[in-house]
Amino acid sequence: MMTPIRRHPFLYSSVVILLFWSFLYFVSPWPFIPSPLKTLLFIGSHFKLLLSHLSVSLLRVFSSILIAVFLGGLTGIIIAINKKADHWITPLVYAFYPVPKIAFLPIIMLIFGLGNTSKVILIYLILFFQITLSVRDSVHHIHPLYYLSIKSLGANKRDVYRHVILPAILPDVFTTLRISIGTAISVLFFAENYATKYGIGYFIMDQWLKMQYSGMFAGIIIISSMGIVLFLLVDYLEKRLCPWKDE
Repeated sequence: MMTPIRRHPFLYSSVVILLFWSFLYFVSPWPFIPSPLKTLLFIGSHFKLLLSHLSVSLLRVFSSILIAVFLGGLTGIIIAINKKADHWITPLVYAFYPVPKIAFLPIIMLIFGLGNTSKVILIYLILFFQITLSVRDSVHHIHPLYYLSIKSLGANKRDVYRHVILPAILPDVFTTLRISIGTAISVLFFAENYATKYGIGYFIMDQWLKMQYSGMFAGIIIISSMGIVLFLLVDYLEKRLCPWKDE
């Protein structure tokens, strides 16, 4: 039997956060903690403005995720099944993966400019290495008997990729995406504070500098909502593409 919390998890979390926020508003001496009601009214009255900033941020994050899943997944499969590729590419992945990707921001901006491209590439770099290593390990963990079984049925290379490799790597890709989304949004927030006037990260910092704390908290709510939407999207895609996980 499902508990009310499991049936309505986001209603539960929203109520808990609002109660804690209200408590903090009434007891704290800090003037920068706005009233929850005033913040919600701000969202209602500036909804179009917030939506325009949110759409720009979502476009940047979606573009980064799509490119990273495609290129990271492809690279992971190649280095997992090809020893020469593994010999040449894996040391480079190990060398670049531990470097904080935010350190590349000045270089990326110098090469690709100050627009959306540099921000998309920065987030893509964070996701690429994680997805590459996750996919590589997933392919390595496939038992050789699976290959022998499907080949004994007359399967060609395309069938091996479709019925063995892809089903094996998809759950790990979705898990990696869940772990990476928080980091990607954090970097997006940082990147949107440079040379742009669009994006929810820019909006939050702009409201902070103007001491418009209701607007600042409204931006925080919106960026949190963006993260929830991305998590729900990953959950939905996983259920559709990996139905055997629930069996």
